[in-house]
Amino acid sequence: MTSIGGVLARCVAALDQAHVPFMIGGSFASTTHGSARSTQNIDIVIAPPSEDAFREFIGLFATTDYYIDVDTALRACRLGGMFNVIDIATGWKLDFILRKDRAFSRTEFARRIATTIFGVAAYIASAEDTIIAKLEWSKLSGGSRRQRRDVAGIVAVLGPILDQLYLQHWLAELALHDEWQAAQLASDD
Repeated sequence: MTSIGGVLARCVAALDQAHVPFMIGGSFASTTHGSARSTQNIDIVIAPPSEDAFREFIGLFATTDYYIDVDTALRACRLGGMFNVIDIATGWKLDFILRKDRAFSRTEFARRIATTIFGVAAYIASAEDTIIAKLEWSKLSGGSRRQRRDVAGIVAVLGPILDQLYLQHWLAELALHDEWQAAQLASDD
């Protein structure tokens, strides 16, 4: 198993042990659905069913093998947001994002797909939801070429089979049409 496979396997085992539902998003999701790009982190959206489950989960990382700021993680659990865990041996960073309590985030999470990544059974965001999430990140950052290129890569690989009605619904709902248009041109950058 590759070093990332080992990191991912340990992470998924901790999530499963604490009964914390999850899905992988970000560049791992866009690479799975589209064009590959290098990264040294994994974005993982989590939806802990309770604070006790969350505490059990982060307790599994509070060892000499990982760096985790427990106070930051607990604050993220209470207020929403994100925190990270660093695997000391490999340098891989796990960015944990607490699932937002809004219509898109609930729908995105419900649509996650069971798959195998680096030999590890995991859940991943759908291609359409990865597109919407990346367009949101791009919009929040003032227009990210990297996020737009990731979207263009998904469209290049899966374009004809993407659920266009679903995409159009969330593009309108989240006011992402300008980002969508910019991403259509990103492959020409």
